[in-house]
Amino acid sequence: MTDSAGTAKHTPTKPPGLRERMRATVRAEVTEVALRLFTDQGFGRTTADQIAAEAGLSRASLFRYFGTKEDIVLVGLEGNGQQVTEALAARPDEERPWVALRRAFDVLVRVNKESPERALSLLSLLHETPSLRARHLEKQLTWQEQMVPEIARRLDVRPERPEDPRAAALVAAALACLDAAARGWVASEGTVPLADLLDQAMGALTE
Repeated sequence: MTDSAGTAKHTPTKPPGLRERMRATVRAEVTEVALRLFTDQGFGRTTADQIAAEAGLSRASLFRYFGTKEDIVLVGLEGNGQQVTEALAARPDEERPWVALRRAFDVLVRVNKESPERALSLLSLLHETPSLRARHLEKQLTWQEQMVPEIARRLDVRPERPEDPRAAALVAAALACLDAAARGWVASEGTVPLADLLDQAMGALTE
């Protein structure tokens, strides 16, 4: 929305209601329970019934909060794509698209620093479990769809040129670098900073 002078105006975000806050709290608690069970027993050997019982829910209630067992793990990543997209849009216009993408990923670096042990457990589980990895790649396609318009704007791609592949190629390459860096971080057991691995991965494509 804009004012009479054409200046963008921000509509205040309505805070979540009680129902939404309670739902978020339950989902967070179930996720913590599930991650503990997955770490102790393995993803495949942990059943939905076990998770529900540990969390004090019925199986039916569990699946009202999560569509699949994989979603229990990945729910914590749902907002990451939006956060990265917002960080990307906030980067200076004069910044080169590849640099803007790298700096936007700093959002994820900060999240990992806030809870490194949890992030390491989650990413290890993600990379070791084919069904989780496949589901995560599906979610990253949504991230890509969110980020491409901003990169297209920075490249001055005209709306009448939807066949122009540059923005999609840059975003896809950046996400591949993010995945490679995350794999390296897991392989190092968190001893090598994720930011350094991201710099190495994305820098390799500019050499």
